[in-house]
Amino acid sequence: MSEQAVRIGIVSISDRASSGAYEDKGLPALQGWLTAALLNPIHFEPRLIPDERPLIAATLRELVDEAKCDLVLTTGGTGPALRDVTPEATLDVADREMPGFGEQMRQISMHFVPTAILSRQVAVIRGQSLIINLPGQPKAIAETLAGHAGASGIFAAVPYCIDLIGGPYLETRDEVCKAFRPKSALKKPTNP
Repeated sequence: MSEQAVRIGIVSISDRASSGAYEDKGLPALQGWLTAALLNPIHFEPRLIPDERPLIAATLRELVDEAKCDLVLTTGGTGPALRDVTPEATLDVADREMPGFGEQMRQISMHFVPTAILSRQVAVIRGQSLIINLPGQPKAIAETLAGHAGASGIFAAVPYCIDLIGGPYLETRDEVCKAFRPKSALKKPTNP
């Protein structure tokens, strides 16, 4: 297989799921969507943790600095409730913020629910990794990543962002999510 391997951290942030009060649906949703969307071999680093700001920040640091993940996706903890601290923890570990991702996620979700305006998702760069906060519900995760007829999903921009920060060349299955790159950034076919 010619595609470069990619390491992806997936983090479900939920007090109740992490305590075993109910089954976590975030990690399977993230893993399933990414497996369907990417042609690259993927090594997942899954984590299920409670809504604790220091723990979320420490987990994100560990996934980037030690596990060497190229991409980290979180789900949960992005609303206005007092225990929703995922955006703050994500900003705690940021080298640079990528506000366009959060803006587009809210735009996509507004097509489905008026409460999308309450979402506080952020995306940041730490080192050579992209970290993105996604919604908590599996249906909303897929809608946000893939988009819909009226709006492009955020994942279309992820491969080129990873290129620009020095990560592996991500190749997508167009029927799930067509990555966008300028013509100058497209991978040239190699002769055998």
